[in-house]
Amino acid sequence: MANIADMPKTSPAVAGLLRAIRSELGLTQEQLAKRLGVSFATVNRWEGGGTNPQRAALAAIRALAEEAGVSDEAAQEGEPRGAGRRRAGSAAQGTKSMEQMLWGAACSIRGEKDAPKFKDYLLPLLFLKRLSDVFDDEIDRLADEFGDRAVALEIAEADHTLLRFYLPPEARWAVISGRVAFSWPADARGRPTAPRDIGEHLTKAVRAVVRHNPTLSGVIDVVDFAAERNGERDINPAKLRGVVETFSDPRHRLGLSDVQPDFLGRAYEYLLRKFAEGSGQSAGEFFTPTEVGFLMANILRPKPGESCHDYACGSAGLLIKLQLVARELDPMSSVPLRMFGQELQAESFAVARMNAIIHDMDVSLERGDTIINPKFRTSDGALRQFDIVTANPMWNQPFDPELFLNDPFDRFTTAGGITSGKGDWAWLQHTLKTINDHGRAAVVLDTGAMTRGSGSKNEDRERNIRKWFVDHDLIDGVILLPENLFYNTPAAGVIVVLSRRKAASRKGRIVLLNAAARFQKGRPKNHLIEADIKPLASAYLAGEPIEGAVAVITSEELAGADYNLDPSRWVTPASPGEREDVSVLLRQFQDLLEAETELQRQLRPALEQLGQLV
Repeated sequence: MANIADMPKTSPAVAGLLRAIRSELGLTQEQLAKRLGVSFATVNRWEGGGTNPQRAALAAIRALAEEAGVSDEAAQEGEPRGAGRRRAGSAAQGTKSMEQMLWGAACSIRGEKDAPKFKDYLLPLLFLKRLSDVFDDEIDRLADEFGDRAVALEIAEADHTLLRFYLPPEARWAVISGRVAFSWPADARGRPTAPRDIGEHLTKAVRAVVRHNPTLSGVIDVVDFAAERNGERDINPAKLRGVVETFSDPRHRLGLSDVQPDFLGRAYEYLLRKFAEGSGQSAGEFFTPTEVGFLMANILRPKPGESCHDYACGSAGLLIKLQLVARELDPMSSVPLRMFGQELQAESFAVARMNAIIHDMDVSLERGDTIINPKFRTSDGALRQFDIVTANPMWNQPFDPELFLNDPFDRFTTAGGITSGKGDWAWLQHTLKTINDHGRAAVVLDTGAMTRGSGSKNEDRERNIRKWFVDHDLIDGVILLPENLFYNTPAAGVIVVLSRRKAASRKGRIVLLNAAARFQKGRPKNHLIEADIKPLASAYLAGEPIEGAVAVITSEELAGADYNLDPSRWVTPASPGEREDVSVLLRQFQDLLEAETELQRQLRPALEQLGQLV
């Protein structure tokens, strides 16, 4: 078997076959995903050239192609057998194309606002464009059903519940961009209401969207595009028009099948990075790369109905990936995860709400500083506990122990003591307090948190806390990530996995996975290899030693190394000639996991029937 790092992306034939099936059957990517028993994100990645279907999935695709009557020739072209049928959608827009669009939009208003303020204007506009394109997709769906777009629009006007979000005519992108004329009605006193320029139009548009969709209040209407200071517009209308034109490029459509499911988080990530570079300062946030988020979700393997919490949720990307993976693991379940997130930054909080809405996911979100004022509490004031906690808090955050000598939530003194200097282990102590008796967690931290104090002759608080966690058998494992993945640091991070209830085979043991070599070189940042995500998660979950990849150590061995938890201390990455054997083992274990998932799916109806009889 080929080296996992060298596996090809989805072949053009498979991507074309999927598009041909959707065109022939008139399916969206989401509907096709349900037919195939996988998640929307999976189909999106297959069509966008991100990953290959596994053998069972490929067989299901071929069977559906036969049912749809799609020929090999049609598959190669990605077109339907019948030339008259409307194309259901295009391949997902690539990250590079999205970045080019965003940078073009940012350049349109450069000089009008400080760089960190760009995103305050661009993200609501991006969200409005997304809502408008999805609105058009849904009108097309109704037109397919009723045979005419004009009739579909009339039906939608009469019954807004047929749509995810109803957009009044003045808020539709074709009208905003000037490509479709709109006659502004007079107000109640007969006065004209037509806006003077694009800034006024956009402000009227987002307010109209909120009137028809109250759940979007505080999400899309967070800025006034026509705001003035000292008689001058904050953003010149001509430059704002340039942003609208950039977003209007047909190459940058944002409909249901045009972009990857986490595109808004990727956009936020890109803008944070560009602003940090342009202003010569840190963006102040560690956006979790998409592939890292999916690796964490595949390690945690969420089950339907479980409660999930991210106490530093940023754009809510980690929570959303948990739900996407839960759907992929159990596509037949209609029970969603119960998701809860807290975020300090106002802008990130607004993006988190946008992200949840775009994914049709119900996420309970709160604003505030988690360490000082955690918002999710029980009726008696204690911290609420969850089945799963996932987070990427700020690394090496300054931590003043004097502030927490009398912590009202009893997070620190009873869990190894209060740290000083850097707050990485304080985050893990908080994490431990928020997972329930059978809970588990995955938290991204700086690699230094795994080693600081080890080997020192002096007393060290971080080492003492690590020792406490090890002595109480709470650390399930640590995964070392490649360097230069995160936008505001070149440092490698680690994923620390905690568990309140380890499997018997893992008690007294810690799994250390070294994934430092599993990356693709990029500019300006590297990328975790997407095809590696599931095999790496499978290798971690198997908990068996693999030469050059995985070490399993005992608490006694760790004590002998003075509690140095850095995987590179225990695992030397395989040389290129050895990686093929490692890849074979990872792939075999992945196949076993898939077989287990399929068996569980087949057994569920019988077990449910048996439960009814009992």
